[in-house]
Amino acid sequence: MKISELKSNFKKTLSGLYPSEEVESFFNILSEKYLNLSRIEIALNPDKTVSEMEDEKFQKAILRLKIHEPIQYIIGETEFYGLPFKVNKHTLIPRPETEELVEWIYSEFSNQQSTINQQQFLDIGTGSGCIAISLAKYLPNSKVSALDIFEEALKIAQQNAEMNKVKIDFFQKDILAAETLPKKYDVIISNPPYVRELEKKQMQQNVLKHEPESALYVGNEDPLLFYRTISRLAKNHLNPNGKLFFEINEYLAYELTDLLRGEGFKNIQVKKDIFGKDRMIKCNLNEPAR
Repeated sequence: MKISELKSNFKKTLSGLYPSEEVESFFNILSEKYLNLSRIEIALNPDKTVSEMEDEKFQKAILRLKIHEPIQYIIGETEFYGLPFKVNKHTLIPRPETEELVEWIYSEFSNQQSTINQQQFLDIGTGSGCIAISLAKYLPNSKVSALDIFEEALKIAQQNAEMNKVKIDFFQKDILAAETLPKKYDVIISNPPYVRELEKKQMQQNVLKHEPESALYVGNEDPLLFYRTISRLAKNHLNPNGKLFFEINEYLAYELTDLLRGEGFKNIQVKKDIFGKDRMIKCNLNEPAR
């Protein structure tokens, strides 16, 4: 089979399930993964022969795309903040909004790197490890720790740390049941579950059917559960003037601001993402009374 025929059959099979531009993107991603050919190389070599084994890989991918499985899970990898990451059904697929959160943190601390006093970072609910690993990579004089409740997620995060040649102190903990953290930190970051059950209808099918629910959704009755728990732990485990960063639900910025103020945090700042949605928040811990 020629590449041109493979591409034509691929687009025809998925027509109506996805927009044509997305189908084209899927084909290019799979071609780079399975054929080691770029979009331009495909265009320049339409008569190149595809082996039976290569064609079989595409057919299996098509079956998975038909049930709206994310392309990142199909190829087992994605890119985040310029770095490669393995992903699977045990981890969320990193979002562009989370890249913006990392960029915000990086911009705060990139000029404060010191080999004498290493800043301590903790990422709560690390998943694939994308936040922790990106910070460790681009803030190399920091010490980064990360926790998650799920062992399978931590296995992937550890593989990602090794692939990106950074050292992270990973550990397993249920943050909702935690009474303490291992030590004090200069920065605590979390992108916890924040999509309310009532907002599920707004989610795409590939998210609803395939990404881990426990990393996405929180009950309608207490949508700030994780933020309250983490902020209370942070009060006891942030160094003086330590900072707390969250990715947040765009609809709950005001409620979260009130919560953080009530817990004694100051300099609370909400930041919008590139789509103009309230998506991040940071605050400082008050210095202890003298």
